[in-house]
Amino acid sequence: MRQQTLVIVKPDGLKKSLTGNILSRLSETKLRIVGAKVVKVSRELAAEHYQHLKDKPFFEDVVKYICGELHGEEYRRVLALVYDGENAIEKVRKLAGATNPETADSTSIRGQYGRLTTAGLFENVLHCSANEEDAAREIKLWFEPAEIIEDLYPTTTIEMKITKMVWK
Repeated sequence: MRQQTLVIVKPDGLKKSLTGNILSRLSETKLRIVGAKVVKVSRELAAEHYQHLKDKPFFEDVVKYICGELHGEEYRRVLALVYDGENAIEKVRKLAGATNPETADSTSIRGQYGRLTTAGLFENVLHCSANEEDAAREIKLWFEPAEIIEDLYPTTTIEMKITKMVWK
């Protein structure tokens, strides 16, 4: 079954210069990258992404983590990717490994590169969608339709007046 999944190389993955290693490992899946961008994660985006954890005691920590607040000013960014292909979610999740790096298979990405901090926070270097419903919600949250090279979901065109930053 053809699927899409969101993959985010988190700030600790960028800080440790693991982007190339992670992308090489993900290439083993034979999936196609149909969207990619570097994102400075706002608190609002992080909170919306982790909305399912909002009642958990560690919610504030995961928001700070993905915003890069724990990794220094130069690492307040992530690499967001959309992968597309047969059984994309299962393939990426299997390669990523368990969320807790200490219980992840040692051959998985999280098992190789993740760690549990002394504060008890999982630094697991990447996020990947858990299921098709989450993937659709997350991809639509992180990407505009024009940022993905294929039409993954139904779209509509609207006319709107916006203010945005442009090059001088």
